[in-house]
Amino acid sequence: MPRTIFVTGATGFIAKHVVLKLLQRGDRVVCSVRVMARGHEVRQAIFANLGTRMFAEDRLRFVALDLTQDDGWADAMSGCDALIHTASPFPLSSPDNEDDLIRPAVDGSRRALTAAVAAGVPRVVLTSSVAAVSNCPLPEGRPFDERDWTDLASPLAGAYVKSKTLAERAAWEFVGNAGASLGLTVINPSLVLGLPLDDYFGSSVGLVKRILEGNDPMVPNLGFSAVDVDDVAEAHVRALDAPESIGQRIIVASDSLWFHEMAAALKAEFPTRRIPTRIAPTIILRLLGLFDDSIRGIIPALGRNDKFCTDKAHDMLGISFKPSRDALLSSAHYLVDRKLV
Repeated sequence: MPRTIFVTGATGFIAKHVVLKLLQRGDRVVCSVRVMARGHEVRQAIFANLGTRMFAEDRLRFVALDLTQDDGWADAMSGCDALIHTASPFPLSSPDNEDDLIRPAVDGSRRALTAAVAAGVPRVVLTSSVAAVSNCPLPEGRPFDERDWTDLASPLAGAYVKSKTLAERAAWEFVGNAGASLGLTVINPSLVLGLPLDDYFGSSVGLVKRILEGNDPMVPNLGFSAVDVDDVAEAHVRALDAPESIGQRIIVASDSLWFHEMAAALKAEFPTRRIPTRIAPTIILRLLGLFDDSIRGIIPALGRNDKFCTDKAHDMLGISFKPSRDALLSSAHYLVDRKLV
């Protein structure tokens, strides 16, 4: 029987893929957007990739809601069977005031969950990040897993990391106080790449764009675990049907690549583009970081290439992840084919 799923932050890279999958399954979807006009943007992206609009037009609707305001949230969720809360900002550089990033993420998480309880919505899947897992000392002899939590006092914990960590902790605290009335699953993706559904794809694909544009003479000694956005969206949707995932954090991540490996893969795929692959000396990056916020933010992570255990995703959700390199190249081909670089 079709369900009605409420999805926050529908203009986001992950959220659009989630909405597409829900419609493909036959569910009804209510999407929150900050400005109603952006609903048209999302609708265009979804239906361009849906294959057919038959019986889908009347299963997708939009409401204008603000994560910083209480008005309208509970009414908008009335009659919904589940909430998928994806809305959270992801900038490439830290804001001047970290609270400008942290407060909307934390308050938005609480506000969405409060509305779910008020509307009688029993099930929630929340998008967090491995940023809430791995920004702490490396585990002894094992990859990071769901037991690990970011240390907010760590130099690795910039504004974005704090926002994801505190927003997730706020969700678990809220659910603990709400008792059995709310079943929560948290999805913790690594760097999300893959095929955008339109040209509004956010900061993660923006990183690929930056490499392809070749404006940086060298690349940092830094590694990433990436994950395809299609796998991330699939994890959110499958979690709704996996009662054993209630009360669980679930890491969704593929293999790890060093930045210079990402650059080399892009260079091999697009040999005529000027893509730097040489690793930048740390001292150079420290100097550049004095003038560039996006560089300053990565300096504490230099030399790290974190690995993640994804046993829960395999065992509870049955997901096998696409290789990081494939997700990287999917993003790159989209950008090149659309002449966005």
